[in-house]
Amino acid sequence: MQEIIDTILSGEAVSKDFANLAIPEAYRGNVLLKEDIGIFDGVPSADKDPRKSVHLRDVPTPELGLGEALVAVMASSVNYNTVWSSIFEPVPTFGFLERYGRRNELARRHDLPYHVIGSDMAGVVLRTGAGVNAWKPGDEVVAHCLSVELESPDGHGDTMLDSEQRVWGFETNFGGLAEIALVKANQLMPKPPHLTWEEAASSGLVNSTAYRQLVSRNGAGMKQGDNVLIWGASGGLGSYATQLALVGGANPICVVSSEEKAGICRAMGAEAIIDRQAEDYRFWSDERTQDPKEWRRFGKRIRELTGGEDVDIVFEHPGRETFGASVYVARKGGTIVTCASTSGYMHEFDNRYLWMSLKRIIGSHFANYREAWEANRLIVKGKIHPTLSTVYPLEQAGQAAHDVHRNLHKGKVGVLALAPREGLGVRDEESRSKHIDAINRYRTDRH
Repeated sequence: MQEIIDTILSGEAVSKDFANLAIPEAYRGNVLLKEDIGIFDGVPSADKDPRKSVHLRDVPTPELGLGEALVAVMASSVNYNTVWSSIFEPVPTFGFLERYGRRNELARRHDLPYHVIGSDMAGVVLRTGAGVNAWKPGDEVVAHCLSVELESPDGHGDTMLDSEQRVWGFETNFGGLAEIALVKANQLMPKPPHLTWEEAASSGLVNSTAYRQLVSRNGAGMKQGDNVLIWGASGGLGSYATQLALVGGANPICVVSSEEKAGICRAMGAEAIIDRQAEDYRFWSDERTQDPKEWRRFGKRIRELTGGEDVDIVFEHPGRETFGASVYVARKGGTIVTCASTSGYMHEFDNRYLWMSLKRIIGSHFANYREAWEANRLIVKGKIHPTLSTVYPLEQAGQAAHDVHRNLHKGKVGVLALAPREGLGVRDEESRSKHIDAINRYRTDRH
């Protein structure tokens, strides 16, 4: 493994040098163990601790198949699906691996008593399988997490509709929180040359998800001038939605939970901000009863910030806690576009405000190939910037997941893999210098 690291860090190696490197028989990966299913039985979700379920282990390097690539992972990041995986909710991920393993002989590699997790990475291609022409050993890449088979006609108009669509590192094995990752080669995209490894690794899942949800015609189809309500606007997903709204000429109304997070939104260029903690919005009277008076108070506050207008789009991801309010505050004919549901999947809302006002609810999940590529292109061009706040070593991936689970983080939490330290991997210093303040916006230790 050290030879791989040295070759990457040399800055002089060419494709042939990488092709001649020996592939290690094993590598270190952060895994969940099938034998651990049940360790959190009876424990409330909020108290389940990823530090108890995420283990760094040596695992065998998987066989490389048709259309696949082995990538030396320099850095990765934590997403909320990492949290779900680590606390075995809503179901243990081993069921996904078992079903995938029944598909064919090649897929059977994924059905193991351990699951290497992680749905983001930045690194260097080590090997490509038969049929791969777009990438070669030595290419510096990031990966999106869409894994599809495309043998069904359902996916050929939108790959997210493929009947065998999966999220890599969540519904497949050999994910990115490891020293080596196995991906389908069509998951690979160019690494933004002005970013470090850890910065480049932090955006793939959330930026692509926000792009489809907000910008794409498959999502809300945002246009110039739209008022967009963004829940958790400084967080991992919301921070990209806020940037996309600003770059796209829309007016983001940013909902945050502290003055510090409000300051981050202002630094991004947002002007309309609601600190829901300071203004003490309580959308539920108790765990079973919502309070419509709070919906109305919230809607009034939004109109104060927009010059009397309701929002065209609600960017929803908290779920149960906020969904009733989201349906209420959208304008007549407006759109509520939803993914995730980090506060609960069982949404409740007053349907009168939906049907009588001709509003739409759109479900959105990750992004198709084209959307992921377009989202990454915006980062390459310096239009959208990573929102990395904290970086952990590979050995502390469980702690990183714990931070995200307890909402102790801002933006994205990164994890170094083969990169020996932060700050490596920049190939375009001139472009970086133009955007350095935006790149470091979430890095309080860099100001």
